[in-house]
Amino acid sequence: MDGTLTVQPSATAPGLLLRPWTEQDIPAMVAAHRDPVIRRWLRHPVTTDEQAHRVIEAHRASRRAGTGFAFAVLQADPHDTAGNPIGAVMLHRLGDEAISGEVGYWVTAPWRGRGIAPRALSATCEWAFRLPRLRPLEQLKLIHSVSNHPSCRVADKAGFALSAVLPPLLPEFPHDGHLHIRLAGQPQAITQTRLSRSASNWRLPYQ
Repeated sequence: MDGTLTVQPSATAPGLLLRPWTEQDIPAMVAAHRDPVIRRWLRHPVTTDEQAHRVIEAHRASRRAGTGFAFAVLQADPHDTAGNPIGAVMLHRLGDEAISGEVGYWVTAPWRGRGIAPRALSATCEWAFRLPRLRPLEQLKLIHSVSNHPSCRVADKAGFALSAVLPPLLPEFPHDGHLHIRLAGQPQAITQTRLSRSASNWRLPYQ
């Protein structure tokens, strides 16, 4: 299984390289998590090198098990294949029997508003839908707080339709959430509903 994805440059945005996290990315991960905007939405911000190392090891374990995949997002540069991550995309809850999964992401402050998140998300979704699985993956979910307006725009640009409003789940999630869904093969509008309170439904995109 190829662990690297590429996104071609657009007229206004650079090409992207998505690859698994490595120990050399630890300083960049810790620095990114100091951003107050990212910290506002993260459930478990990384504050130390030790925590970052544990996160990377957990990502590797999930990849080996096929239950999750985490990519560091870099600006594609043929002269700098190492580079520093400018964002991240995560896939969760992808057990062999699952027909749906969840996505999360973050982008560092200097790169926001430049089309990084939707392009990285879209490429990751297309890759995920092609994964060889016991049961084909039918949909991917993206969930965020209703007050996180930029994530609504990112979801729309990445082909996720707003599907439901999730009620608060105290104490972790004090606000309503938006559930966006992207279907395999044909992103399309999905009837909006209001779901019952459920910890399995209420997850933030940055986790």
